Amino acid sequence: MAEPPGGNGALSPPAGLPREVREQLAELELELSEGDITQKGYEKKRAKLLAPYFPQTQGVDPGLQKESRNQTPTPSAAPVPSSSKYHRGRSGGARDERYRSDIHTEAVQAALAKHKEQKMALPMPTKRRSTFVQSPADACTPPENFSVPPDVTATTSTPASSARPSAIDLPPSGIVKGMHKASNRSSLMDTADGVPVSSRVSTKIQQLLNTLKRPKRPPLKEFFVDDFEEIVEVPQPDPNQPKPEGRQMTPVKGEPLGVVCNWPPALEAALQRWGTTQAKCPCLTALDVTGKPICTLTYGKLWSRSLKLAYTLLNKLGTKNEPVLKPGDRVALVYPNNDPVMFMVAFYGCLLAEVIPVPIEVPLTRKDAGGQQIGFLLGSCGIALALTTEVCLKGLPKTQNGEIVQFKGWPKLKWVVTDSKYLSKSPKDWQPNISNAGTEPAYIEYKTSKEGSVMGVTVSRIAMLSHCQALSQACNYSEGETIVNVLDFKKDAGLWHSMLTSVMNKLHTISVPYSVMKTCPLSWVQRVHTHKAKVALVKCRDLHWAMMAHRDQRDVSLSSLRMLIVTDGANPWSVSSCDAFLSLFQSHGLKPEAICPCATSPEAMTVAIRRPGVPGAPLPGRAILSMNGLSYGVIRVNTEDKNSALTVQDVGHVMPGGMMCIVKPDGSPQLCKTDEIGEICVSSRAGGMMYYGLPGVTKNTFEVIPVNSAGSPVGDVPFVRSGLLGFVGPGSLVFVVGKIDGMLLVSGRRHNADDIVATGLAVESIKTVYRGRIAVFSVTVFYDERIVVVAEQRPDASEEDSFQWMSRVLQAIDSIHQVGVYCLALVPANTLPKTPLGGIHISQTKQHFLEGSLHPCNILMCPHTCVTNLPKPRQKQPGVGPASVMVGNLVAGKRIAQASGRDLGQIEENDLVRKHQFLSEVLHWRAQATPEHMLFLLLNAKGTPVCTATCLQLHKRAERIASILYEKGHLNAGDNVVLLYPPGIELIAAFYGCLYAGCIPVTVRPPHAQNLTATLPTVRMIVDVSKAACILTSQTLMRLLRSREAATAVDVKTWPTIIDTDDLPRKRLPQVYKPPTPEMLAYLDFSVSTTGMLTGVKMSHASVSALCRAIKLQCELYSSRQIAICLDPYCGLGFALWCLCSVYSGHQSILIPPMELESNLFLWLSTVSQYKIRDTFCSYSVMDMCTKGLGNQVDVLKARGINLSGVRTCVVVAEERPRVALTQSFSKLFKDIGLSSRAVSTTFGSRVNVAICLQGTSGPDPTTVYVDLKSLRHDRVRLVERGAPQSLLLSESGKILPGVKVIIVNPETKGPVGDSHLGEIWVNSPHTASGYYTIYDNETLQADHFNTRLSFGDAAQTLWARTGYLGFVRRTELTAASGERHDALYIVGALDETLELRGLRYHPIDIETSVSRTHRSIAECAVFTWTNLLVVVVELCGCEQEALDLVPLVTNVVLEEHYLIVGVVVVVDPGVIPINSRGEKQRMHLRDSFLADQLDPIYVAYNM
Repeated sequence: MAEPPGGNGALSPPAGLPREVREQLAELELELSEGDITQKGYEKKRAKLLAPYFPQTQGVDPGLQKESRNQTPTPSAAPVPSSSKYHRGRSGGARDERYRSDIHTEAVQAALAKHKEQKMALPMPTKRRSTFVQSPADACTPPENFSVPPDVTATTSTPASSARPSAIDLPPSGIVKGMHKASNRSSLMDTADGVPVSSRVSTKIQQLLNTLKRPKRPPLKEFFVDDFEEIVEVPQPDPNQPKPEGRQMTPVKGEPLGVVCNWPPALEAALQRWGTTQAKCPCLTALDVTGKPICTLTYGKLWSRSLKLAYTLLNKLGTKNEPVLKPGDRVALVYPNNDPVMFMVAFYGCLLAEVIPVPIEVPLTRKDAGGQQIGFLLGSCGIALALTTEVCLKGLPKTQNGEIVQFKGWPKLKWVVTDSKYLSKSPKDWQPNISNAGTEPAYIEYKTSKEGSVMGVTVSRIAMLSHCQALSQACNYSEGETIVNVLDFKKDAGLWHSMLTSVMNKLHTISVPYSVMKTCPLSWVQRVHTHKAKVALVKCRDLHWAMMAHRDQRDVSLSSLRMLIVTDGANPWSVSSCDAFLSLFQSHGLKPEAICPCATSPEAMTVAIRRPGVPGAPLPGRAILSMNGLSYGVIRVNTEDKNSALTVQDVGHVMPGGMMCIVKPDGSPQLCKTDEIGEICVSSRAGGMMYYGLPGVTKNTFEVIPVNSAGSPVGDVPFVRSGLLGFVGPGSLVFVVGKIDGMLLVSGRRHNADDIVATGLAVESIKTVYRGRIAVFSVTVFYDERIVVVAEQRPDASEEDSFQWMSRVLQAIDSIHQVGVYCLALVPANTLPKTPLGGIHISQTKQHFLEGSLHPCNILMCPHTCVTNLPKPRQKQPGVGPASVMVGNLVAGKRIAQASGRDLGQIEENDLVRKHQFLSEVLHWRAQATPEHMLFLLLNAKGTPVCTATCLQLHKRAERIASILYEKGHLNAGDNVVLLYPPGIELIAAFYGCLYAGCIPVTVRPPHAQNLTATLPTVRMIVDVSKAACILTSQTLMRLLRSREAATAVDVKTWPTIIDTDDLPRKRLPQVYKPPTPEMLAYLDFSVSTTGMLTGVKMSHASVSALCRAIKLQCELYSSRQIAICLDPYCGLGFALWCLCSVYSGHQSILIPPMELESNLFLWLSTVSQYKIRDTFCSYSVMDMCTKGLGNQVDVLKARGINLSGVRTCVVVAEERPRVALTQSFSKLFKDIGLSSRAVSTTFGSRVNVAICLQGTSGPDPTTVYVDLKSLRHDRVRLVERGAPQSLLLSESGKILPGVKVIIVNPETKGPVGDSHLGEIWVNSPHTASGYYTIYDNETLQADHFNTRLSFGDAAQTLWARTGYLGFVRRTELTAASGERHDALYIVGALDETLELRGLRYHPIDIETSVSRTHRSIAECAVFTWTNLLVVVVELCGCEQEALDLVPLVTNVVLEEHYLIVGVVVVVDPGVIPINSRGEKQRMHLRDSFLADQLDPIYVAYNM
């Protein structure tokens, strides 16, 4: 026998305990399991009881005592009463008792104790209180003392409105460009925006980092790293792994099938014989819900009713000429599990009518777990008819008009009720055709595969008969015996013994339905006792239920049993169930030799069964195998660590008349060696013949010819694969160690899902896991299988308990199986999909997991420990000098990557530019030359012009503002003035007023009245940084700046002079200021970059004129033209288009403030249509609003008469990689209202030069290319075909403006790179800004960014400005306006946004795009890094139950597509990710808010 449980645990009670102490211990154990006493109380009392017998425990760490809390003494040694309490107490009804093993529990406890010594604190996930209401209310209501998880959300955040506040520019993180990049980053990290990093989030991240420093599983073979690609290799086998050493096995034969003279020629003949000669003999007894017998079917009744049914099926369903059923047709049998009598009649009725019965489960709802696959089975079997009972038919779900609903995926069925009153008696002369059994199909048994597909195993009449003969011989059945069956009688052993073999041998079957077992677990034992049954058919769970309820029945006797057939004896954990049951019921007459485990499979039917023993014979053997050996498929007796041993019992010998061999589970069916685990294959007349209607799959399973190591066939007898893994041991005993379907192949080692379930249950799961419901499966992520464990959580489990249990399960599995768990999830009780008998539907659970509909309430992912096949981090190669690179390029025939716009010098233009160098002069001149010409038109949300400005009006308005600056502001030329206005004409007038007065305007976005705390600090900061002498603004804003609310955000007492420009006196200006040189400053352009950096650049008058001129030429702007602008006018190209270009070129600008679109989405498009605009400019946020808001309203647009066919260019103004997906969907959506597919394009600008590219009116259309994402990470460009895996679509950002030159440079060596190579974009142009405006005037940065030279290869020593963006130039086949070949410039992304991880360069947008695709409920996503951890923040737009579904999906996709392990997943409400006015994500702000604990997240998961 196996070592007795509790043998040598750390603190098992000494053997010699007095009896009363043992009983008290058992009582305690019971109280604990039933929840009458707390763990703490239990330990206290137990310690007190044992103190006298344990002198040495004083010095033991109490934690250790708790860990190895052992069971009471060995049941066999203990007196009976206490052993019964022990069993009752151990189970407590809350555990899936199939897997219980005391030996295993002890192993787990020891493993955990070992872990405890080196314990690491795992960071507990952060969860918002409101989330995850436990489990559906109907399933269970939590008790009153439901413990609330600690509130981990600091209430500092403002409640996030569900809509994202539009265009809010958040305050920069206290950083101004001009400080050096590196220094400011680190300072930010230490303080996290004024919040010390010791905040809660950071301590958790610190914990996470500590756990990640722990030694991992040993990394698999070092990967070969080619500089060109990241190579993910299949792990190479461990050289020390055990290898099989035995000889090749020879097939094992069972004893011959004895010929008994009175065996019938067919099963139907047996029924006819007993039905006519022994009509009164009982055949089948059914029980009611309470377990009392309700009706007994005699052999006579079975025969007469089956005859009636057969006659009805063949003759009464259709007409004489067109019968509905012909022999050979398939028919579904839909009978509930509590009605064996009706099922048996239907089954034999079909056999007699020669139609093929296909028993299936009763569908309970339209969307039963696996229901669709049952539909597939019915379809593939061509079933059009279903037989059922009247009661069952009434219970099926119906539609409104009373018809049975169409079940999902099912073919249309005709339902036939088989109750006797509806059947026609057959005429005297009608006889069924009973021929001798042949290979024609008799019935079809359904089986569910690992992937969830349902197939029908076809059993021929001869196989059905031979199987009954083999079972009769193996089980030694004799006529008239009584058997008790607890199994499902529709399939497997339940069908074979209680419906088929029983009829052959005239047995009397007592059928105990599953529903009775639930209410009265002892009912089957009582039936054996009452009927003196000789045989009982059970599963391990029935043994456990009986043990639990055992104390209710003292006087039952099992002495009549000669066979207790345990049909899941193939489950490796059955051995302890059998032992425990025997030790408890031996005193009730149960004979040890009566326990007969067997192994079965739908394809091979009964594979092996232990024959009933003779009293006193030695009991069969046990194998104690090494788990490590098993994982390599090798049989090794366990010697080393007893914690990782698996004890298995044999399942007897091969069936009579059968032959068995063991073949390798994958690849060709090569015979295994004698010490190797493989798939059991059986050859006999009794086995399935095919999967009905699936010839392809059939061949691999039912017609296997084993081969030897050389690959040549061994014999010509075909075998059937059983789907069981095992080996043949000494004395030809068969041992099963698992199922092919439960096999998880991780990094070349095999693990059995059932073993892992058992380990999970052995960790004290009673407080956490609901009814022991645990599912284990594997998912393929990143070139290997990963183990996922999902358990149902008890409604009353506390957060701490659950988390504790989860971390211990991870440790136990790691210790015992030496394998990491990828994901461990807890879901609310009763929410996993169920199989018909209440088990967990694994494949459906897996599907829910993969599609994100499992809705866990707790989740722990451990990608850091499991994923060992990542390529090695890239080591930067020592740089080759720029000169060599250049020479290399030239030798390879690659031109240097540069491109330029048209040459400004060659372009003739009217005298305007020559005459006026300054924009203020141009306005003055226009006011005289064309005073009434309309320059600006401002629209409100209704589309009505609310303000207009002619040349003269604008000039006069500017004069008034200039004079007030002199009078009220007492300003001098060169003073900086902040302009604080909503988008409109007032802003433009104020700008020209400043130029007239010689002041330097600084346009600033006004603060948002509803969100002052977030927006006012930015204003304050720009005012301070620009050293503004005065603020020009409107009365409303002036009141806001001085309001009480403002005072809470900033210091309002120290504002510079504030002047409101609403009602100005009419004043003539003595003279307009004229700067002495065009190099003088014209204005300052401040903007907050996405990395949270505030940067101001200086624009000189010369640059302004050059910029306006370049745009005028590119877009062919002149005074008769109209353009529509829907942009924010505060910085960059948006400002230039809104304020500067019209004055310079004289065209009319229709101004649409983007915020007006919030109240009228149609505004921009209807304006463009109404004014017949040919050129319009917008931002990504505007395009996004229109795409999302109007995409499904194209018909409404048509009805309103909106037509965009006049639009020649629709330009998105941006400083980022073009968002191709958005521009393409915009073009497609509005194609139906006339938008040309060629119209949409984007611009590119940066801080150093606000307009580098702009599509304009001439020149070729923007081109697109697909590049390989993997190469981009290595800073290389590799062009690929459309549809290539890991490809990224890039679009050219418009055409380079006239006068602009661009070159691509290696940012490290500052040497030029070749065509189609990735590098930093450097620009040279007359309209480049003249430098940063900084507090410190940091010259080195100035020189580096604005006036820098190539380190090699430029004789002219051109001065370049660095844009800070990565991109490449590619020469195309197209012709540019100049007649040359066109060079396209592609933007990849901003350098300072990139994430350096594992030595590679990642662009956040690429990771975000992958993440956004994974689940429909992800509204927006942003990523950033913190201490080398990748943090992914996702906005959840679904219900909060879905929050945790996102964690594995996000982790999977980033691993699969980017080879990165996500460190933290944060799920937040919609609108939390800050987005600026240009529609760009402010990732650094997000990072600061996260670290300062201000996000109020729904859930934060820390991946281990």
